[in-house]
Amino acid sequence: MKTLNDFNFKNKKALIRVDFNVPLNEKFEVTDNTRIVSAKPTIVKILEDGGSCILMSHLGRPKGAQDEFSLRHIVDEVQDILGVEVKFVNDCVGENAEKAAADLQPGEVLLLENLRFHKEEEAGDKVFSEQLSKLGDIYVNDAFGTAHRAHASTTIVADFFPNNKCFGILLAKEIESIEKVMKTGEKPVLAVLGGAKVSSKITIIENILDKVDHLIIGGGMSFTFVKAQGGKIGNSICEDDKMDLALDILKQAKAKNVQVHIPVDVVAADAFSNDANTQIVDIDKIPDGWEGVDAGPKSLEIFHEVVLQCKTILWNGPLGVFEMESFAKGTIGLGNSIAEATKNGAFSLVGGGDSVAAVKQFGFEDKVSYVSTGGGAMLESLEGKTLPGIAAILE
Repeated sequence: MKTLNDFNFKNKKALIRVDFNVPLNEKFEVTDNTRIVSAKPTIVKILEDGGSCILMSHLGRPKGAQDEFSLRHIVDEVQDILGVEVKFVNDCVGENAEKAAADLQPGEVLLLENLRFHKEEEAGDKVFSEQLSKLGDIYVNDAFGTAHRAHASTTIVADFFPNNKCFGILLAKEIESIEKVMKTGEKPVLAVLGGAKVSSKITIIENILDKVDHLIIGGGMSFTFVKAQGGKIGNSICEDDKMDLALDILKQAKAKNVQVHIPVDVVAADAFSNDANTQIVDIDKIPDGWEGVDAGPKSLEIFHEVVLQCKTILWNGPLGVFEMESFAKGTIGLGNSIAEATKNGAFSLVGGGDSVAAVKQFGFEDKVSYVSTGGGAMLESLEGKTLPGIAAILE
């Protein structure tokens, strides 16, 4: 696997695919700069080598060239984070882009206009990819968030750099973290899967059963498993058409000697509201008219014991409706357990939109080993798929 350390960028122009698809408010200010901060180490290493950086990214889902999706809105934020001037050019291919790239001096940074202003980007167009390739000497992919899409800038452009392509620091770290969970991690290995639906996690569960020793199933999806085993779940969320599958997963897990842990008690509410009346009940005895909204105290004690005995931990999905303060205890409790295990030497990887949001909201970011930057890309990796953006560098 070729990384930045395999190249010296002195007097070289690095064409870097970054993921600067960041949220903006109505004044076009960046409201969460995590993705820009994550790309900084790669950019800094190239500049320190004496190279220059040409940054390409998409922003949003524009229909053609729409000013609200222009990357010029984020130039100031990128400058602040990198601590160097960032030049901007109003296209990503063609005469203006080629001239701006050609004029770039060692130590300088150029940000190209939104790739998705050209429909050829998402189509993975070869001619467009070749135009992009003219801008730099070495292609660096540091965008894990888009590595699962075979777009021009993430995959096809790499064909034009047969010997001069590599992973950036962020993408290399993402690959390494997933490998730790899926292949090289110290045992026992634990996967915590939460969230609302079993259907969105089926392929992940089936793929990781061979890799893990313990599986905690929490959040809304636990009710499908409980109901399938004859439990009463009241008005809790449930995928009735996935109950046979849930039983099949439990059977597979047993055959593979994987210990499955499902909550034994829940916080039940009489309405889906932060101010609802609540009671703690056994998960298989939820009264009619009530719904499970968070893991209960006994479940958290059991999960805590499981987490502390594991050396490699994957966390994907919350244990309750953590967006409502009243139902965040389970997710916070799990976060505390994982933080403690990490402090004791375990490797912990958090990935997937909701769990990343929870980790940030409750201040666990620096207490786990790694927080993944790619939602969909992370999930596809866990499903065992080779992502096009990663394959393009390995070829």
